[in-house]
Amino acid sequence: MTLVLNKATTVLPVDDAARARHFYADTLGLPHRGVADDGSDLFGSDGGPMLQLMPVRDGKHSDHTTLSFEVSEIEKTVEEMESKGVQFQDYNLPDLKTENHICTTESEKCAWFMDSEHNILCVHENRTSAADYRI
Repeated sequence: MTLVLNKATTVLPVDDAARARHFYADTLGLPHRGVADDGSDLFGSDGGPMLQLMPVRDGKHSDHTTLSFEVSEIEKTVEEMESKGVQFQDYNLPDLKTENHICTTESEKCAWFMDSEHNILCVHENRTSAADYRI
């Protein structure tokens, strides 16, 4: 059996489905694909990865990044997202520092923000090719 990530679905918990739908569709600009039988909103492009917003009642959310979007020009992306009301997180920790909301390492640049439901999301720009990664 072989799994294919381009057909994978990321499921995020949301407290308020309408508020989350507005954030993902209008603020982030993701294509809304409809609503599943269980009331979950679906986002994505034909044949690609999907995002499912699952309504929850317990308000539990992860303490780590739940979804990261790869971008080609992170500085421009952050600026555009800020103009739409997205608020980026800033960090000043020993192993994680941001400048203008962006953390720069040898391999990537990252900027973190929260969605309307307090899920931690990220935009990142790779600074190396996939061939440079060693497992």
